Amino acid sequence: MKRIAILGATSQIAKDLIRSVARAASYELILYARHAPALQAWLAAAGLAGRFPVRAYASYGDEEHDAVINFVGVGDPSRAAELGAKIFDITLEFDQLVLDQLQRNPQRRYVFLSSGAAYGSTFLQPASAATQSCISLNALTPQEYYAVAKLHAECRHRAASALSIVDLRVFNYFSRTQDMGARFFITDVLRAIQAGTLLRPSPDHMVRDFLHPDDFYQIVHCVLQAPPQNTALDCYTSAPVEKHALLAAMAEQFGLRFEIDPAFATACNATGAKPCYYSLNRQAAQWGYQPAYSALDCVLVESAAVLGINASGKCPV
Repeated sequence: MKRIAILGATSQIAKDLIRSVARAASYELILYARHAPALQAWLAAAGLAGRFPVRAYASYGDEEHDAVINFVGVGDPSRAAELGAKIFDITLEFDQLVLDQLQRNPQRRYVFLSSGAAYGSTFLQPASAATQSCISLNALTPQEYYAVAKLHAECRHRAASALSIVDLRVFNYFSRTQDMGARFFITDVLRAIQAGTLLRPSPDHMVRDFLHPDDFYQIVHCVLQAPPQNTALDCYTSAPVEKHALLAAMAEQFGLRFEIDPAFATACNATGAKPCYYSLNRQAAQWGYQPAYSALDCVLVESAAVLGINASGKCPV
């Protein structure tokens, strides 16, 4: 397998994968985006000008490729809140675009960027192979639209059982390229460090599993190299991290000042509060995936790069 089409190539996680592929020289890429000039400008700034062709979505299907990875969607929870019900149409439009071409080219692989949110919005316990998706069908809230859109796409994919489709459920992802204006807990932490302000997180229990770009590339590579299958895989690190342990590490390594405040919440819960948002499902190990980073490793290494200072442990790569 040599040629891969990337839909949604302007998303942060897609850009990180493009960088990883360029470093490894592992695949040829065709990059698809709504705003081609913006993507061309980013490639030039990243030192990748002329490395990969850039195309408009309207031309998808005109060029041969062995696999397609669909990154089209929403990464920032505040953006998800702004889109509201439009997330259904966006997800369906580009998923159908790929599936139509897949029916004409059944030998092609399809990797869909799904989310742990497909399990539902509660996560009082981490996901496992036995976890059932839970949606409040008779009282659906806007916070659940994103989860339902991903779940709907996954159901469509399992129904197309003759086709090679793998849904990768990403729970949390963090890299040095993260938009610092996005409303995530970790970006709130980093902005407080950069500004020297006091962070006032809530005392709520929270466990997260921040996937490193190198491990994301590894799991994608494992999927593309494995025999064709129609399934879903949960992404995971070597170990998740609890919020208070993360805050303590950020204070020790980078001088974060924080004070637990029961009356104040910093995060945007546009897709619902999730105390244990990670998975214990290790099916990806059967595909050869062995994460190199823990969630805390990822945050410390990538935060050091964002802040331009050194952290103990692994060195920035």
